[in-house]
Amino acid sequence: MNYEIKEEKKFKFIEEGEGEVLLLLHGLFGALSNFEHVLEKFSKTHKVVIPILPIYDLSLFDSNLTGLVKYVNKFVKSRKYSEVNLLGNSLGGHVALMFTLKYPKVIKTLTLTGSSGLFEDSLGGSFPKRGNYDYIKERTEYTFYDPKTATKELVDEVFEIVNNRAKAIRVISMAKSAMKNNLSKELGKIKCPVYLIWGSDDNITPAYVAKEFERLIENAKLEFIEKCGHAAMMEKPKEFNVILEQFLSKGTV
Repeated sequence: MNYEIKEEKKFKFIEEGEGEVLLLLHGLFGALSNFEHVLEKFSKTHKVVIPILPIYDLSLFDSNLTGLVKYVNKFVKSRKYSEVNLLGNSLGGHVALMFTLKYPKVIKTLTLTGSSGLFEDSLGGSFPKRGNYDYIKERTEYTFYDPKTATKELVDEVFEIVNNRAKAIRVISMAKSAMKNNLSKELGKIKCPVYLIWGSDDNITPAYVAKEFERLIENAKLEFIEKCGHAAMMEKPKEFNVILEQFLSKGTV
């Protein structure tokens, strides 16, 4: 990605385009590059914003979902965003859900893809064989329907994270926080339009999780992308963008 990373008031983020705000939240092992195709397409019609979530930089006390929600709130306030179209993948989806529940007046629409919040099977909890590159490669490939989507660059990034003690401790803390924070009893409070764009072959948050989100959220619609895993916007970007464009253009389900 050849976009400028801005630094302002201790926040690092990309902000491209003009129009309604489309705010993108990456997952536990995510990065700005996860949303490359979304950014390229929607910066023509929206103000696309991708904050770098401080997953590895928060204090141990704040290394949890609540800490990330506080960070996103400070960022949104600092940038004076309103009527936000919020999109989250994996842990970023979980943060997006919690943010929407806490600050509903800021949110216009919510899109989730492979979101945690009900159930997830991830690298979190502990890191057995964390020094074993082949093991990390296998687990990273497990994220996708097509293992080739897990490029060497991506595997190297995950390997570096899990073998950095300070980062690994925070990843484990975040993962445990996500597993403890089940939102099933809260989801009925969400009233904004919600779109669920899911890989039909997601191993981390399987198809039944998406269906449960649709059942529990009053104003939600689910779309599956076939032969696709946990990060649909990376693995099937064209299909993902078509569905997202239709949703954002209507602003309703």
